[in-house]
Amino acid sequence: MIKMNVGIIGGSDGLGKTLIYYFRDEFNVFITGRDHKKGKTVAEELNVNYIESNVDLANICDILVISVPINHASDVIREVAPFMKEGSLMVDVTSVKEEPSKTMAEVLPETIEYIPTHPIFGPRTTDLNNQVIVLTPDKKGKWYDKVYRYLESKNMRIIETTAQKHDYMMSIVQVLTHFSFISTASTIEKLKVDLSETEDYESPIYNLMIDMIARIVAQNPYLTYYIQSMNDNGPKIRNTFADAVLELRDIINNKDDEKFVEIAIKATKHMGDIKNALGRSDKAISALNFEFKYLNNSIGEEIGLKHIYSGKIHVGILEDLDNKTAYLNTGKEIKPFRIANIRILTKNELHNWKVKNLKKTESISCVFTKNVQVETIIKTVLHNNNIISCELTDEYNGPQIDDDCISLTFKITAISKEDIEDVKKLFTGFGGIIR
Repeated sequence: MIKMNVGIIGGSDGLGKTLIYYFRDEFNVFITGRDHKKGKTVAEELNVNYIESNVDLANICDILVISVPINHASDVIREVAPFMKEGSLMVDVTSVKEEPSKTMAEVLPETIEYIPTHPIFGPRTTDLNNQVIVLTPDKKGKWYDKVYRYLESKNMRIIETTAQKHDYMMSIVQVLTHFSFISTASTIEKLKVDLSETEDYESPIYNLMIDMIARIVAQNPYLTYYIQSMNDNGPKIRNTFADAVLELRDIINNKDDEKFVEIAIKATKHMGDIKNALGRSDKAISALNFEFKYLNNSIGEEIGLKHIYSGKIHVGILEDLDNKTAYLNTGKEIKPFRIANIRILTKNELHNWKVKNLKKTESISCVFTKNVQVETIIKTVLHNNNIISCELTDEYNGPQIDDDCISLTFKITAISKEDIEDVKKLFTGFGGIIR
């Protein structure tokens, strides 16, 4: 099959760069970027194509993805619209939908289809499975079903709505939460609080909250600002939040406990399914506690750690552990790993990694009596989970072998040299003599 050309304007950074990982195996991927040197480096590292001109990219692509800062999206759409290939598709992935949707409707010719989209995940996401993506089509053309089926094939959660409804929902999901989180982080900074000093006092909920706040604050601040400023619902949301904060402040300063309880109860009832929320947060806390407990119990033992961003697996003896770091002896060095950035491999995953990366093969010749049960020997050898295969490859009964004996050669594939040595011991246990 001829692969389609997919172009990503803004593919050298952020979400645009992340999209390369998802597209490059199925499509011919081309990217542009503001910094040509950086763009060429990214393209070379990720084995995709770099084009310096947005217009030239638009001219060759079947699907053109606009992945630029929100405040530049409409300008880029206007820039490339006249040069897109007839019958092609434009997709944008900005967090605000009303303005880019309006721009696409105004400047794209009838021969170009467009689907405004918002992937509700960030550039640190490593798997599309169960991730939310919002589609806000003004109309559905020939491309729409293809895109929908493609997203379904990735097991994504697809939401279809209008640009207006999307932006209102995101004013709660993003504008309100980002504003309140950054306000909290700013308060901590103004108070000159040393967060490391709070660690001895932190509850699991506080720990999760600080992590979530840090995650938002660590985003590109320009992105966060434009999510706030370019959503038309933003002023009402921020003003309502500020009013709520001031109201609570005054109630507490005035020692009005009844009014405080009234507001708290009213707010709690409006939160919906509290039991579900408690269940999810309990699971998150339990997962964090289980991970640390598992690591603590594994000190001195062999474990496998997978870095959640690079995907690289590291295997070794866990030497030590503190609140934030696991120290793994890989045989060459003791490497520190931030616990927040790793996933512990299950025993089965670790075994499979060893099979793929460490396996050794050796042929062993051993003299047995002629009445030896070969099938019994093979079955016994394979009882060891570290033995990958055991195959009889030769039978010999020449002059060097006694008449009542036979030399059998087995091809053994195992995880380590030590496992092969164990097979030799097993053969001698069956009365064999290694040749």
